[in-house]
Order: sequence, then structure tokens, then C-alpha cells
Amino acid sequence: MCSSRTLLALAIAGLLPLATAQACGPEFPYRLLSDRAGALGELPEGNFTFEVTRLGQPIAGLAQAGKATLEPYWDEDNQRYLDARVGVEKEQLSAEEHALVSQLRSLVDARQAEAAGAALPAELRLYTAGAVAFAQSDMALAAEYFRRVLALPATERARRSTWAAYSLGRALALLAVSAPEQALSEDAAVQRQRELRQQARAAFQQARELSIAGLDDPLDLGVASLGEEARLALDEGDWNSAITLYASQASQASPTGYSSLRQLTWTLARMDDEQLRPLLEGPAVQQLLVAQLFSRLDVHDQDSPRLLDMLRQAPLQPQIADRLAALSYQRGDYASTRTFLERAGDSGLAWWLRAKLALQASDQAAATSAYARAAKAFPAEEDWGMRRTENWDYETLKPRCRIEGEMAILALERGDYREAFDQLYRSGDIYWQDAAEVAERVLSLDELKRYVDAEVPAPPPLKPGETQYLWERPPATRLRELLGRRLLREGRYAEAVPYFVSAELQQAAREYGAAREQAEDAWTAIGRAEGYYLAARLARSQGMELLGYELGPDQAWNGGNYGGEFDKPVQAGGLLTAEEARLQNASAAQPNRRYHYRWVAAELANRAADLLPPRSQAFAAVLCKASGWINYRDLDGARRYYQRYVKQGPYVEWAGNFGFDCQEPDFARARELAWEQREQAVRQALRPFKYALPLVLLALIASAIYWQRRRRTLAIVDKTAEETRHE
Repeated sequence: MCSSRTLLALAIAGLLPLATAQACGPEFPYRLLSDRAGALGELPEGNFTFEVTRLGQPIAGLAQAGKATLEPYWDEDNQRYLDARVGVEKEQLSAEEHALVSQLRSLVDARQAEAAGAALPAELRLYTAGAVAFAQSDMALAAEYFRRVLALPATERARRSTWAAYSLGRALALLAVSAPEQALSEDAAVQRQRELRQQARAAFQQARELSIAGLDDPLDLGVASLGEEARLALDEGDWNSAITLYASQASQASPTGYSSLRQLTWTLARMDDEQLRPLLEGPAVQQLLVAQLFSRLDVHDQDSPRLLDMLRQAPLQPQIADRLAALSYQRGDYASTRTFLERAGDSGLAWWLRAKLALQASDQAAATSAYARAAKAFPAEEDWGMRRTENWDYETLKPRCRIEGEMAILALERGDYREAFDQLYRSGDIYWQDAAEVAERVLSLDELKRYVDAEVPAPPPLKPGETQYLWERPPATRLRELLGRRLLREGRYAEAVPYFVSAELQQAAREYGAAREQAEDAWTAIGRAEGYYLAARLARSQGMELLGYELGPDQAWNGGNYGGEFDKPVQAGGLLTAEEARLQNASAAQPNRRYHYRWVAAELANRAADLLPPRSQAFAAVLCKASGWINYRDLDGARRYYQRYVKQGPYVEWAGNFGFDCQEPDFARARELAWEQREQAVRQALRPFKYALPLVLLALIASAIYWQRRRRTLAIVDKTAEETRHE
């Protein structure tokens, strides 16, 4: 059908979109909520690999292709096949048999090989003789030997049945294109070719039947036979059969089937109108071209509009009406979209398009209903693979998830925030960032907590020594920790702890909460200052894990590796309502800057300074720490902390590199200094009265003595009076 080099190049190119591209810079997932109107208006392209599964189905009982799958036209000398065959023979045969077979294959006379192989089982002897004839291009003799193998009782040909049927097909196919031994008329020659091709196709079909029956097929010849038969069908002009066979081969996990279909789309697209028009009468040809266009293969091909116009004029196949409607929609031809949808039935794609047309007509009720039917019609497991947007963002396109994501946009617009979050969260990793935005910025804290408690059970704890990378965390873990961080940020410390998955983070959350409570409840100012500083240190060292926003400004979802500017308030407009904008602005980070917890840490340290003796080392140390934590990110803020130290703090030797060479605060010494300062304050208050104070003290002492004596005298008088009464 095509040269080996062309097929190789196309196969490699065809496989590239199936894998995630490795780029030098960051890659970001597509976000539905970044451009809500665009998400609702866009219909994503399909995926050729998935569309192929609609062309042909796996053959029941036929094993999926493995590493031995034949790709005979990728190399001119068929070396892959030869290497695979030698490897299998080494494993299958005894040492003596393998040595003899190898010797026979070196011969150039098939009859001689048959005679010399008398010691071998019949199937090995006859097949090897046929292989010798095949190698000498004596296809008629080779076919005779392969037929003799297949004529043996089934019990005597278990190891070479599939080999013989497959090789028979190849020999007959080559005979069909070779010159006959005698001169034939043109009609007779054509008839001979047709008959040989039919015989070859029957042989390839037999190879599949034998493989399905359980006879040895270590070289995946049953799968390879599909491609061989497809090539013969093309030679006969039977494009529909060829496409179906290649599609079945692709469904058996054969890359050859996929690459061959890619090659056929290229060939069809470049046919002129007269060549292509009759082929478009066939359903498989229509489906293949529609699959190409819908998947945007060769998207820059100038022939694409021409092909679509020709498909519109061809007899409509009901199974592609929804795809033609989709292609019309993508071109902005909404009238044709509606026309094709009338024939499209109840497929998921058809209802998806109806929803989008309803939105164009501003009929949200109809759109919501159509979206619901579309989501129900698409199987949950249907996967169109990974795509790239115009901005090179990646999206794993599962139609049901995408549809529910678009439904979430409508739910947000009508204020049904819980439903919107649920629809986005059900996508798992696909639209996690959109789900996180609603969870973090739109839902109230109590709404989020009720949802998590009801719908998101805690994942099993990690085993001792087990680690889990950031990108390995399931959405349930991410959501629970998002809630835990939000609870900590909003001061609900005890509630936050169970939502952190690892024991280490739970302990850190517990310590942070205890420090914040100490800062509020300790009896002494120094004790409260110590609590503020402990909380500040945790906020700085583990702020991303304990306090970070999943999205902006901290980007905890990627470890904070890539950020942006988030200091602008959210503006209502388009599909973003004023109420949602208000909620998002009210829940924004304070300050709304990357790594916002650094400022939180610095301010906690500054609060600690408020409670410390200004001339203490601890006062200087906590301000030094605060300055260093935001230096290079907020120079003015760092300078303010330094200026406060200069105005109020003591001289310390390490202040020359303030913000960097900071000592840990000495709270014990700060306590001593506080008592010393209190004592000094009392002395200062009494100093003006130092001469009068002794006289006052003497007067007080004299008064005390006088009153003590008077009380004794009165007591004696009372006692005497009492005794007199009793007498």
C-alpha cells in the first residue's frame, strides 16, 4: 500500500499525540472557570485513537497484540519478523531440533530441505521446506508446502498451524502480483489475480480462526493477518473492508492498524473530487474521514473545508450525523448543525451540541436539560485522550466530566455553589483546580466542611516509611487538606487537625493551633509573646502545608513552584455574578501575594514584639526574624520592622545584618528584664518622696502600735464587765 519509510514516519507521528509532551517549562491544566463563556461556547475536538474504536471492534477470542506483533513493512528486509521467529524457535524447539531447522533454512532447495528434515515432526519439516521455498521466491511451491501443513491432523500441527496459514496468505498475495507461468489474456490475468487474492484473504482469515481456537500464535500472526487482509482489500478497491480490518487491528492494540488508518486518511484527503466522490458512498470511508476532521488531524490541511462539503453532499450515514453536526458547529455553521442534529438521534455528542445551541438562544432551562441528557448518554469511562488548547494548556478529555464541568458554570451563575463544586469535584484530577477555586473561595467554610464530612472519607494512612509525592495525592487527600488549611487560616484550630493526612502534618497543625491559643490565653505577656513567635515560626517553615491557598496566591497544588500576581480584586462580569465576586474577594488571602503566609508569619512575630520589653534581646530577635521573612518580597515591610527596632530596640551586635543574622529570641531573659523593669519603675515612682517616706513609715508604725494597745485595753475592760454581770 505504501513504502516502509512512509509508514514508519506516519506511525511514529501518529503515536506522538497519545503521550504527554515533555517541555522545558511548566505545563498547566486547562481551567474551565478561567474563560467561562469560552468553555461553554467551545466544542473540543475528538480523538482519532478513540474514533478508530467506532470503526472496528476487537475480535472475540483473539488475543491482544503483544511485543511480537508483526510490523513487516517497517523494514525493507523484514528483519524484525526474522529476529522474532528465531527467538520463538529457540524457545519452542529442543536443541537438536533447533540446530536441524537452522541448517535446513540455510538451504536453497525446498525439496532437499524436506528430505534432509526427515527426523523432524511433519509440521516442522513441511513448514521449514515451505519457508525455504518462500525465501527463494518460489511462492507456488511455498504455498503447496503450507497447505500440506494445514492438511495434517490438528494434533500434529499445533505449533505451526497459524504460521502456515499466515505464510500461505502471504505467498498467495505475492503470487497475485507476479507474472503467470503462461501467457494469459488481460481478462484471464485479472481473474487470476482476483482468485489468488480471495484465496490469500481466506488464508489470513484461517490464521485468525486458528489463533482463536488456541493453536500456538507466539508471533501475533492472528492480529497481523488483519493488516495483511486489509492490504489485499485495498488492492481490490474495497476501501470499506480495508478500513474495517485496519480498525479491528488497531482495536487489538496493534500500532500498525492505527498507523495504516492514518495513512489512509492522508491518501483519501489528497484524492481529487472525482476519485473521492464514489468512495464516499461507503460508510467506513465516511467514518474515517469524519474521524480525521473531527480529531483535527492535518488541521492545517487546506482540503479540510472541501472534504467537509463533500461529506455533506454524500448519502448521510446515521452513525456519523452527530460528528457532522459537531464539525459544522466548530466551523460556525449553526444552521447545518441543526440540520444534522435532526438525524443524530440521542447520542451524547448530539445532546451536548443541543445544549450549546440552547445557550446561544439564551434558553438556560433547555440547555440544562440537554446537558443532563448528554452527561447520562456518555459512558463514564469514555476517554478522548489528552488535548492541547490554543494556550498549550493540557486537558484530559472525558466527555462526561467536561459536560458536568460546563454544567458547573451554569450552576455557579444561578448561585447553586454546592452543586457546582460537586460537578467539578467528580472529575477527579481533570478539573481539580476549578473545584479547588469553588471550595476555597466560593463555598462558606461550613458548607465545605459539611460536604467533606458527608462525601469525602479519609483515605487510608500511609504505611511507615511510605512517601507520597505531591502529584500522587488523590483528590480526596487534596480536598481534605485544603479544608484543613482553611480551618487553620480561619482560627478553628482543633477542627483542622484530622483533615491533614500525614501524622507529621497533623502534629504540625496541632502545634500551630496550640501556639495561637497560647498567644491569646497565656497569663503573662511574655507567655503570649512566646506563643505568637512559635506560631510565626511554624507559619514560615511550614506555611505552604498548613496555611497555603491551593490556587492563588500560593499555588499549593504545584508546591508553590509557579505563581503570579493576585493582588487585584475579582470583578463581576459575563458569567461571573456580583455575589460570587463578593465571596471570592471576601475569601482572598491577606495579603493577596505569593507565599502570603510569609507576611502572616512576619505579622505574628511583630505581635510578639508588642508584648516584649522593647530593650530586650527577644524584642530585637523577633523583629529581625520578621524582617528577614519578607525581605526581597516586600522591602518596605521589611524596612518598617527594622525601623521599629532602631527606634525602640536595644543595641545588639548582630543587627548590622538585620533580617539575616538573627538570633533566636531569649524569652527567659525577657522575663527577667520585665521584672527588673517593673522594679525600676516602682523605684522611679517613689524617688520624689525619698525624705518624707521614712516619716510616713514611722507615723504608720506608731499608729499601728497605738491601735494595737488600744485594742488590748478595750478587750480587758470588756472582760471585766462580763465577769461583773455573771456575779
